[in-house]
Amino acid sequence: MSTPTAGAHISGDDFRKFREFFYRRTGIYFDDSKRYFVDKRITERMELTGSDCFRDYFMLLRYEADAAEMQALVNVMTVNETYFMREDYQFRCMTASMLPEIVKTNPPGRRLRIWSMPSSSGEEPYSIAIHLIESWPGLAEHDVEIVASDIDTRMLEHARAGIYGRRAVQNLSPALLERYFTRLSAGEYQVCQSLRESVRFTRVNLNDPRDTASYKDFDIVFCRNLLIYFDDTSRASAAQTIFRALRPGGFICLGHSESMARMSTLFTVRRFADAIVYQRPLV
Repeated sequence: MSTPTAGAHISGDDFRKFREFFYRRTGIYFDDSKRYFVDKRITERMELTGSDCFRDYFMLLRYEADAAEMQALVNVMTVNETYFMREDYQFRCMTASMLPEIVKTNPPGRRLRIWSMPSSSGEEPYSIAIHLIESWPGLAEHDVEIVASDIDTRMLEHARAGIYGRRAVQNLSPALLERYFTRLSAGEYQVCQSLRESVRFTRVNLNDPRDTASYKDFDIVFCRNLLIYFDDTSRASAAQTIFRALRPGGFICLGHSESMARMSTLFTVRRFADAIVYQRPLV
């Protein structure tokens, strides 16, 4: 068992200094109610890096050339709990309403693009792929690219491997498990290779313009249950980033407790039979 670092105490000023720094880097804001959660993870990272006090660790975060420790801290600070076919009414809306509308104005031969952000451990983008195969006849006529992004490199590695426990796949029918997964000896399930190869996973910080500049011309963006961790300023900035990433007429799906009306006036509300989504206007 490791022993606490000698100067591991984190003062109120230390917490506030770190909170502002992490917010500027990621857009994620920790209010005072998250103080125990934040202190515990900083202390763990201080011990692992051999930092004698908060000041030394903070200097490492700010000035480390390859930002490896910053990425390690981001990985432990972000929450990643999801499962297959979560809020699947939006997937039904995708195949029943959004995609049929998109293809009406889609130039011949143009690839359709879907962005899952954040992808977490991969359940959402793989669910999108499964639902497209199972429910959208247009897939036979259109090439679809699925890009899945997250700020957490540890989760991206998990997603690429595509191995999940029983809880993650509990909403899938035995038929879907048979078609798209291999049962492993440890009782886990691995997404089949062809499905894993259908999703491209990338690391992206939605709050960093350098990361998001190349993300353009998407038809549908799933950005669910991420912006609840942002403050109003970061939400507005993220909404602008997603607006730029969508092609005119493209759609964004938010989490069930989120509303674009509180973040941005750039989008039009669309009420379909299965879900309320938001659209970048055609003009």
